[in-house]
Amino acid sequence: MAAAFKVHNMYSRTGIKKVASTEAQHNALKKLGYVHTPPKKEDSPLKKKGDAPSRKKSKGYYAKVKKGKGTGEKAGGGMTAKGVAKYRKDNPGSKLKTAVTTPPSKLKKGSKAAKRRKAFCARSKSWKSERGLAARRKWNC
Repeated sequence: MAAAFKVHNMYSRTGIKKVASTEAQHNALKKLGYVHTPPKKEDSPLKKKGDAPSRKKSKGYYAKVKKGKGTGEKAGGGMTAKGVAKYRKDNPGSKLKTAVTTPPSKLKKGSKAAKRRKAFCARSKSWKSERGLAARRKWNC
């Protein structure tokens, strides 16, 4: 006589746990690649925190600083249009945009650009570094 089926846990490659309460569920989960032991942390295909695309200055997304006043990497003015274009080409699906540099008086109230500017200014209120202040100046905060 066959042994009675025991309810048990099964795990996907990513660590998702499912309960197999019947033999039919067990076979269905097995077909989907579920196993009886949870995956080890280092085996997990889930992305780690550091796997996000880089926006580093060394990658060439920022303008070089010219003599005097500049808006590039050292001044902290943010990414140039060319840098944003290069970043978006290197990272398909990115929604990165350049700064809204239009003076607030020239922006239509409630427009997309005005909302982006307002959101950035609110988010960057606490930035006190030279770079942060330069970015806020560029956005007319």
